[in-house]
Amino acid sequence: MNIPQELKYTKDHEWVKIEGDIATVGITDFAQGELGDIVYVEVETLDETIEKDEVFGTVEAVKTVSDLFMPLSGEVVEFNDELEDEPEVVNEDVYGKGWIIKIKLTNPEEATDLLDADAYKAHIEA
Repeated sequence: MNIPQELKYTKDHEWVKIEGDIATVGITDFAQGELGDIVYVEVETLDETIEKDEVFGTVEAVKTVSDLFMPLSGEVVEFNDELEDEPEVVNEDVYGKGWIIKIKLTNPEEATDLLDADAYKAHIEA
C-alpha cells in the first residue's frame, strides 16, 4: 500500500497536500482499494466555503457510494474536471492525476490535526 511521507491524512481516508494557503485533496490508496472501481466523482461545492469535517462531495464505485469529507475548512476553488470523463483516474493515479479538489484554506492551523504517514498507517492497521 502506498502512503507517501510528504502528505497529510485524515481518519476518513483523504490525503492532503498543503502549498501555501492552498490544499489539494484526494482519497488515499487504501480508500480507492476498498471502494474498487470508481465510476463517478461528484463535487457540487465549487466556490463554496465549507467547514472541516463537512461533506464536500461523493465518490461512486461499482458497489457503493462514499461521502467525501473536508479535511480542512476553506473555499473549494477547483475541481479536477478530468474526473468527469475519466473517474477511473482516481484508481490509476490516486496521489497524482487523481486529485479531487483544491481548497483555499480559511483556518490553516487546523492542519495540525491531520495525521502524518506513520499515524495514518497505524490507523488503517488498527
